[in-house]
Amino acid sequence: MKARKVLVILHPSLMPPASLEGHDAKQINEWRAEYDVITTLRAAGHDVRALGVLDSLVELRELIAEWEPDIVFNLLEEFDGIVSYDQHVIAFLELLRQPYTGCNPRGLLISRDKVLCKQVFAFHRIPTPQFQVFRRGERLRIPKRLRYPLFVKSSTDDASLGIAQASIVEDAARLKERIEFVLEQNKSDVLVEEYIEGRELYAGVLGNERLTRLPVWELDFGTMPSHQASIATRKVKWDLDYRRRYGIGSRQASDLPPGVEAQLDRLSRRIYRALGLSGFARMDFRVRADGSVFVLEANANPHLAAHEDFARSALAQGSGYTALLERILSLGLAYRSEWRILYG
Repeated sequence: MKARKVLVILHPSLMPPASLEGHDAKQINEWRAEYDVITTLRAAGHDVRALGVLDSLVELRELIAEWEPDIVFNLLEEFDGIVSYDQHVIAFLELLRQPYTGCNPRGLLISRDKVLCKQVFAFHRIPTPQFQVFRRGERLRIPKRLRYPLFVKSSTDDASLGIAQASIVEDAARLKERIEFVLEQNKSDVLVEEYIEGRELYAGVLGNERLTRLPVWELDFGTMPSHQASIATRKVKWDLDYRRRYGIGSRQASDLPPGVEAQLDRLSRRIYRALGLSGFARMDFRVRADGSVFVLEANANPHLAAHEDFARSALAQGSGYTALLERILSLGLAYRSEWRILYG
């Protein structure tokens, strides 16, 4: 790809330094994706500027008007502290007729809302755990006819925020306690779904109209104690010391039951299209020992650090990190937004 003017937007607290020198592993882990994207694009010859976006779009608008970037590389995961508001920033870019990377506003809106996702899956007969929603501000009533164990999480937060071993409950008393905890801590509706015991698999997808599915990746829970459930808690995903202690990591999935990989491929593409996604995304699945497949959720714009699952799965397919970022840029430049369809 020829050299482009690339404006990277990110949370101000994640603005990376010019070098990793003088920073410990925990510090680096906070802004590793931002550092990897910016330094890799610069090394590839692109003219890169980074802008922190917190709770105002004035500076973003002014910089786009002044500098006229070819594309905005979106690394935002929230706006003004609200996870579901990142789609408004991308909608703003569309109003400016500004190309961007990653998912379009509608796909972000739907995929960020886990309850809406579940309803879309049900409509399209995509296998997903049975679920029930408990709304903020409504009287909490626990139905008697529930099949335990159940999994309790926020209906909107991602990155495993609020997910812990206590998220799996075995009876009505613990269910009520956990729902109240999530309502208070996350300030969101609560999604309760049946707990699926099995392997945790991820399938990355790249594309707009034509889709490429990356090799299936698996979360390896290592030597976690047998009394703990094998779930992707916040500690399992992001606590470096905890991951090292139990040998937790990820790898390309192998020894899948017959037909499962083909099913994951079909489901990933169906989910991507059903939710109206674009750019790139990751689908999270659980697979039981008998080969039954359940989709847990879809993640638009997944984590892009060079050592994380999405980039590693692309590498397993033969696409290095620089090539992956170039592909994401190309998809952003080619995406047919409404303004492009109308005005060219």
